[in-house]
Formats: sequence, C-alpha cells, structure tokens
Amino acid sequence: MSGLNDLLCAIENAARQGEESVLATVVKVEGSAYRRPGARMLIPFHGRTIGTVSGGCLEQDLAKKAWWLTESGEPVVRRYSTGATEDEGDEQSALTFGLGCNGTVFVMLERLRAKAPSMAIELLRQVHDRLQPAAIATVIATSRRSSVRVGDRVVTGAGPALRDPVLNSAVRRALRKTLSDKKSSLRLYTGPHGEVEVFFEYLAPPPRLVIFGAGHDAQPLVRMSKLLGWHVSVIDSRSHFARPERFPQADAVIVADLDGAFDLAPLINDAAVAVMTHSYRQDRHWLGHVLQGAPAYVGQLGPRERTERLLDDIGPRRLTVAALQTLHFPMGLDLGGDAPESVALSILAEMTAALHLRNGGMLKHRSKPIYPVDLLVCEGLDTAAAAIE
Repeated sequence: MSGLNDLLCAIENAARQGEESVLATVVKVEGSAYRRPGARMLIPFHGRTIGTVSGGCLEQDLAKKAWWLTESGEPVVRRYSTGATEDEGDEQSALTFGLGCNGTVFVMLERLRAKAPSMAIELLRQVHDRLQPAAIATVIATSRRSSVRVGDRVVTGAGPALRDPVLNSAVRRALRKTLSDKKSSLRLYTGPHGEVEVFFEYLAPPPRLVIFGAGHDAQPLVRMSKLLGWHVSVIDSRSHFARPERFPQADAVIVADLDGAFDLAPLINDAAVAVMTHSYRQDRHWLGHVLQGAPAYVGQLGPRERTERLLDDIGPRRLTVAALQTLHFPMGLDLGGDAPESVALSILAEMTAALHLRNGGMLKHRSKPIYPVDLLVCEGLDTAAAAIE
C-alpha cells in the first residue's frame, strides 16, 4: 500500500476545497503488468495525478479521458492492452500500446464527489489509520439483465448490500474467505440473470517496522521505510538519541527505560524488528524481549559472533524455536557498501523479501513468475439452495 498516505491526503484536500476527482483502480490483470490489482491513482480536475497504475504507459491516457468517461457519474471499467498486436474491432479495448509485454490491464474509473463519501476510500482510511486489515468486493462486469451494476460494493462487517440477495450472500461468504486467506481474487458468478464478475480485494495495513536504536544509521532506515509507506516506531533508552526532531518522519519515537516495565507485544507482534542500538547491554535487553514475542521478522545488526554471544547471554530458556526462525543475523542482504544508506537498503531489502516469503535473490535466476497468476474462480448461483444472509 505504498503511496496510500499521499493518495488519502490528496482526496481529503480535494473534498475540503469542494472539488471532484476521479479515482482509477486496477481491478484485473491478464498476463504481464507492472502493477497488480488494487493499484490506485487519483486524477484531480486541476494539478498532477497522484499514484500510479502502470509503469507510466497508461497514466497519460487515463488522465486525458477519465473525466469524460465518467461524465454520467457511473463507474466504468476501461481495458488496456500492452501486447504487440490487438484484434481490430474489439469494443472493450481502450487502447493498444504495442509494448510487447503481452498483458491486459482493466482499470475502473469512478468519480469522487466532495460531499458524497466513497465506501472504498473510507475503508482504505480505516485500514491505514487503525492498522487493521479489511476486505472489499467490487462488481467489475455484469450482464444487462442483472440487478447489480459496475461499481457496486460490499465490505466486511456492516454495510450496504447488493440488490440481488442470492449474489449478496455468496459475495459475503467470499469476503470472509478473502479476509482469512489474506489474498485478493476474482470470481465470476453465473445465475438466472447472467454473469457477474467481482474483484475481491484484501486490504492489508501498512507493514510495521520497529527499530531498537536511535543512532545515525537508523535515520536512513526510517526515511526509506516511510518512502514505502511503512508504519515506523523508533525505541531507545537514551533520551539524547530518541528525539522526535531526529526522526521527523517516524510515526512514534519512544524513550524506554531498560529497568522499567514496557509491554512490547502490541508493537512487535507481526511486525518487522531491527535491533541496532550499538550498545551490547541494550541489544541484549531488547533482543531477549523481542524473541519472546511474535514478530514476523527480527534482524540483529553486527557480526555473527557478537549475536551468538548475545543469544548465549539471553539463555536458551528464553528462546523459542518459532522466535529463532524469524531471527536474521547478520541482518540484511549481501549488497555491498558500508555507508549508512547502503546498510539501510540492505536491511529493508531483506525485510521486504522475508515479509513476502521470498529469498531476495536476483530475478534473472527466478524460474517462476514474479507475481502469482490471478485465477478466475467460477461459481454458480443456485437460488433454491443458496443460504440468504
């Protein structure tokens, strides 16, 4: 969800000034594409666009045509091909770029009105602010006989329902699965009133990074992680280091006494953690407490021998197998370079790979596709047997 904060700020500014804007969202990808479903771009009436939906090849055309395409006020889905050729006479094809990427990108365009709240934007704001995941279902294609329309939505929890009760029941079941699987998907529902295609989007909260250590080398790590849209906390027992003015981009800068009671669980559970205080006493204290929690990644800065000595001092009784499996030392990928910015890049690269269950190797050595293939799940709607919620 990189760039989400900029997108939300731009939407809030437009609403505050009473101006409309157009939101472009990638809702479906076939073949190769630079961005995946869920990528968003805001097209204001005045000024530059915010965000990207491609590698730069679609943005100009979308910005040029978004306003007249949504002139009716109804959401529309535009199809773009990046293949070398495209069949002539395809009414659904908006533009063929001939880039040879052999991909097709479907982008939904919808007007955002200043005084009419958007269900999608409100949910995105909640996920960003509360750091809690959510899921949203969006109708992206439908037959003329259907009672639902492109742009109709259902969200997790309470909210508006689709006009077709049988379809609404099926969509809510799939929404719960989307949230539990933590994975977006596409589903095609077939029933008496034709076909309806729905994009189920898993909205993950921003990744959280907790840095123990407020030294100079923590500063570029904070800046780079914020560039990716991460939520960052910096913790140190030294008040002259842990100062907000030294980390203006951090979401929290905390001075924590080593002898005081401090509940780390809410901060570190499911988060990426970097222990880099350059103080043996502090590193031993924080690493020992972190390894008793449930972080997604733990990195310890420093030579291997030093970390092994830290683990010996912490003691095996305080270490679990699950915690040790998340521990990386020395922390970072082998990128070379010893400047603080190079070290930060190495650390953040390894964290990103670990959180995405990748090994951080070179893509030229990867035999599998970079991104998983988006499969279309087909489901029949049985009006007699469906459990209507």
